Amino acid sequence: MTSPALPPTLTTIPPTIASVTDYIEYARKRVMPAAWAYLTAAAGDGLTAQDNIDALQRLKLLPNALQSSANASTAIELFGTVFPYPILLAPVAYQKLAHPDGELATVLGASAVQAGMVVSTQANVSLEDIAARAQTPLWFQLYMQPVFEDTLTLVRRAESAGYRAIVVTVDAPISGLRNEEQRAAFVLPPHIAAVNLPPTARAGTAQAVAGQALAGPLCSPTSTFDDLARLVAHTRLPVVAKGIAHGADARRAIDAGCAGIIVSNHGGRVLDTLPAAIDLLPGVVQAVGPQVPVLMDGGIRRGTDILKALALGARAVLIGRPQIYGLAAAGAAGVAHVLHILRTELEMAMLLSGRPRIDAIDASVLWA
Repeated sequence: MTSPALPPTLTTIPPTIASVTDYIEYARKRVMPAAWAYLTAAAGDGLTAQDNIDALQRLKLLPNALQSSANASTAIELFGTVFPYPILLAPVAYQKLAHPDGELATVLGASAVQAGMVVSTQANVSLEDIAARAQTPLWFQLYMQPVFEDTLTLVRRAESAGYRAIVVTVDAPISGLRNEEQRAAFVLPPHIAAVNLPPTARAGTAQAVAGQALAGPLCSPTSTFDDLARLVAHTRLPVVAKGIAHGADARRAIDAGCAGIIVSNHGGRVLDTLPAAIDLLPGVVQAVGPQVPVLMDGGIRRGTDILKALALGARAVLIGRPQIYGLAAAGAAGVAHVLHILRTELEMAMLLSGRPRIDAIDASVLWA
């Protein structure tokens, strides 16, 4: 279980960057303060965003000595696709705020280290152009649009471009209360837009993001589980519900035809004082059973965090802010390096805890 050698471009990364959080100071210096507030801020007082990190740190690992590392592997399978390790890039909007190449740099970095990428509805680059650059599996994150035909158009484009899953965000019918953005007077620059949306939806979303409409809509605020079922019936791709926080909603999503669940509190960016994502994870896993893939995002900063999420039933994790730190600091090379760091740390944590394969990881790796 040895990570592949770093791509040659990563040799330019400063040696002072040894962990994901080392990227933060480099990234902050390269992004305008107001844009940094949008990309990294949380809702309200940021309590949930911080608890996502703190709750993972509170969990302790229990080593398992003298275990063979033969046939070690971090590979997983999700919806018929094999991933070499259980880390995907979460959907992040407006990535040109972090780097001029935006999602094109991100997908290049993901491709260099074979990580899956979830492309945001609010990407600054067309779905087709991102797919043309990709050499790694892509999923498409979808905000349900007020007009179903607009939703279906996005889905058809994703299908035609070769995306392998639709990830429907269900926890953000309106934008969260982003006080940091308000204080920074963030306004979406005129040259940055959600280019994949129809003009009317694009304008409304830009208005909400720019704080011009307090808690403005990101998608149709009247969507229901019936609408989710309707969407499932209109696509050949697996549909994954993102933003599920408890078992009852998880069961409703599965009953609506979803193939998987992403446990998430939106990185603490929508509603503050929600529980940490890692604390929500076990209840959702128990509610849907072992046959349904459950993923998690929120607070992942170390390979040990990933091991803890896997121990509590996640099949894989997604990273949001860490990819932005890498992207802002060093473009594609930074994204690839962040993923390389986390994969390497996960492999080390697995071997040191006596769990050389993903299927050997369970709750007994945690100290109770």
